Order: sequence, then C-alpha cells, then structure tokens
Amino acid sequence: MPTGKQDVTVVLPTLNEEKAIGIVIDELRNEGYENILVVDGYSKDMTVKIAGEKGVKVVYQHGKGKAGALKTGIEHVETSYLLIMDADHTYDPKDIWKFLEHANDYDEIIGVRVNRENIPLMNRLGNWAITKAFNLLTGTSLRDICSGMYLLKTEVAKRLDIESASFDIEVEIATQLVSNGEVTEVPVSYRSRIGRQKLSSLRHGARILLTIIGLARIYNPAFLFAIMTALALIPGGIIYLWVFYRFMLYGIWHSGWALLGTALIILGGQGLILSTIALMLKRMEKRIAKMIAKHR
Repeated sequence: MPTGKQDVTVVLPTLNEEKAIGIVIDELRNEGYENILVVDGYSKDMTVKIAGEKGVKVVYQHGKGKAGALKTGIEHVETSYLLIMDADHTYDPKDIWKFLEHANDYDEIIGVRVNRENIPLMNRLGNWAITKAFNLLTGTSLRDICSGMYLLKTEVAKRLDIESASFDIEVEIATQLVSNGEVTEVPVSYRSRIGRQKLSSLRHGARILLTIIGLARIYNPAFLFAIMTALALIPGGIIYLWVFYRFMLYGIWHSGWALLGTALIILGGQGLILSTIALMLKRMEKRIAKMIAKHR
C-alpha cells in the first residue's frame, strides 16, 4: 500500500527562524501536508508566535542543539513516518513525494542536494570530505550524509540510540541505520537560506568528522583500526624515499632508517589487506542480514 501524505509528520527544528517559518509552513500546507510539528529550541524572536498563528503544533525541545530537537520531535510523532526538514527555506516541500514513493522499503531516505550553488563553498568542501570519510569507514557509497532533509520510519526512529548533541546527529542516525537497516537516497533541490546561518563550517565540520570516527569504532572497529594501521605506509614511504635519495646523491646507505621504513611499509601493507578483508566481511554481513530478513 503506497504511503500517503497523511502517513507522514513533517518535523521542523527551529531556533530563531521568524523570517522563514511562516513561508515554510504555508508551502507544506499548499502541498497537502497537514501533520506539521515545530520543535523549538527556545527562540528569542517571533518563531513560536508565527508557527502558533499558522495553527501547527509547537513543542519546546529538551536536550542540547539540533540533536535535542530531533529526539524531542521523534517522541511526539504518532504517524508511521516522519520527515525531518530544516526550517530555513532551503528545502522545497515539493520534493517530499519522492521520499513517500519509497517509504515502505527503507528505514531512512536521505535527500541528496543536487544543486550545490546555494551551499557556501567552505560548507560544500566540508560536506564532501565528511561524506567521503563516512563512506570509507562504513563501506557505503552515499552522496550527501549532511543533508538536512530525510525520512525515517517512526518505529525505527524511536529505537535509535542517539548520543549526539549537535549537527552531527544526521551522521549518527545514518551510521546506525546503514549498519542495522536499509538506507537509500533521492534527489532534492536546495534553495537560498532565509535568515542567519547557525552552522560553523570549521567547528561543526571537525566535530562531525570526530563523530564519524567514534561511530566507526563502535559499528565497524576492525575496519577502523586496520585503516589506521595502513596509514603507516605514509611515513614508511617517506623514509624509504629519503634513504634512496641519500644513497643516489651521496652514496650513503642509512641501514637503520631503511629498516624502520621497511617495518612501517610491512605494517601498513598488512593494515591495508586487513581493512579490505574487514570491508568485504561487513558487506557480506549486510547481504546475509538482508537474505534472513526476506525469508522471515
């Protein structure tokens, strides 16, 4: 049975979004979405007043940052699905139907921002690096792990063990679900932001990268430690090049340094082999889990 608009609650986390919130609510209503939940982080402007005047349900979040807003929203959702969408006008409600088309088959559907010109350059580079790091450490091939628009099955969302406290919440949710569930993507448009940006490219980007590493340690530790060991190839190769350079130019052979370089290269090579095996085993585990789930 296809998923209808009545089956999804659109959750809008807000903090001082008075310039955009009314427009976003009107757009959602024009597209036929009536289940709208505003989760406010104690805004000091007119955000809550405007949302209340529009007739949508407003709750105040508990916990810190965007993660606290999402945990609060999940607790209040009663429909089968919930769609998280930033309330700053960057995402278009016209794209929600794309998520509903596949909602029955996946635990999470991420909206991939296909037009990147409205994303600041530093944020764009940060998103690329974070997504690449995420894919490397989890063995996936997602394209926009930091997207602020994604659909979750409510029963799955309520079982999530969320520890994050900031913008790294998207990464934590995706990490848990690529390990234990089904995740896919759909293309969405991305518009210019209305209001002040709250995301700090460097500070929050570094935090998200650290979160990815921490989560990989929990959900794919063998691969993480193996890939860290493989990094020994870098100093090993540098040492070997230096020894070769000294030998070719001056005829001096640094046997001690050559031995150290050899040891590091052997160690790094073993780490590279083990990381490949760990990645293959993780993918095999997912395929077996899918087969078991299909035959239940």
